[in-house]
Amino acid sequence: MRLSKQARRVAKELFARCRVDDRLDEDRVRAVIRRLATTRPRGHVGIARYFQRLVALDLARRSALVESAVPLPPDLRGTLESALARRHGPGLRFTFTENPGLLGGLRVRVGSDVYDGSIAGRLAALAARF
Repeated sequence: MRLSKQARRVAKELFARCRVDDRLDEDRVRAVIRRLATTRPRGHVGIARYFQRLVALDLARRSALVESAVPLPPDLRGTLESALARRHGPGLRFTFTENPGLLGGLRVRVGSDVYDGSIAGRLAALAARF
């Protein structure tokens, strides 16, 4: 099903109204969804789908996944959090995981940005060169 320009415009407008100080307000998002479900304006399914896409993209942009081969000490976690907050803005949600397959180093994903400083990533890049 193709989304109309009108539905996109409405969804973008609703999404903009859900932002407060450049951050998404969860209560406003819930209110918008509730309102769409009860009033059912023309094209409400398309509006809801595009609105959901915008919210999902914003949530991904505001979440950081940090993978390391071994558990990170608290001081390194704090340094990493502050550096990423400076680069991507405040309000990031951090998830720290252990991935022994990295062999060493870190892999950080913030939204669609991936910073791979792992040994496994370097080995893969070296293998691609040959």
